[in-house]
Amino acid sequence: MRRLVHLLLSPPSRFARLLVAEKRLTFDPVTPEDMAAQLPVFIDMDGTRAVGLWAIVDHMEGGYPEHPLTPEDSIARAESLRLIDWAMGALHENVTRRIVYEKASQRFTGAPAKRAPDMEAIRGGRDALKAALRDIGSSAEQHGYLASRECTLGDLAVAAHISALDYFGEIPWGEHQGAAEWYMRMKSRPSFRSLLADRVPGQPPVSHYAELDA
Repeated sequence: MRRLVHLLLSPPSRFARLLVAEKRLTFDPVTPEDMAAQLPVFIDMDGTRAVGLWAIVDHMEGGYPEHPLTPEDSIARAESLRLIDWAMGALHENVTRRIVYEKASQRFTGAPAKRAPDMEAIRGGRDALKAALRDIGSSAEQHGYLASRECTLGDLAVAAHISALDYFGEIPWGEHQGAAEWYMRMKSRPSFRSLLADRVPGQPPVSHYAELDA
């Protein structure tokens, strides 16, 4: 059986989960024994190990060419890859780390050991999130998805972060209709089902988290 070593609310892990599910592959989710290990890790049926996000992307797109998530068009492909860099770079540092990693424990995010949430960091993350949602909405209104008319790796990378933020009710959807419509399309994809079923003990999601029309 394929295995994916991951952390429940860590966006790189959520991206990997979405990617494997988009390839229509089943896997056993595994919680890491070493919280400091490089994650996520995908172990294929033949024992091949892909360690880290880019290795998993390469393994999935190269080894499972069915249901491709890399656009053939060079402009759309470049934009999809830019979105991955943005999601795992600026969005991660300026928004997700300041909000999700402050609210959730190390066990589910890989963040430093639990302490009282830094409200100043959270407020800064919320301010940065508003600008990010405007960019997401603008791209979705232009393309349908974020890089093209079809779902790409870039959509999965961004949705991995947005889903973790939405778990805690941090997205002001009413103020960002373009981003809201894009995310409803993402939530409706079969690959999202396992993410919408996530539950952190002692930290349940907001009531609309798993609703496909909210």
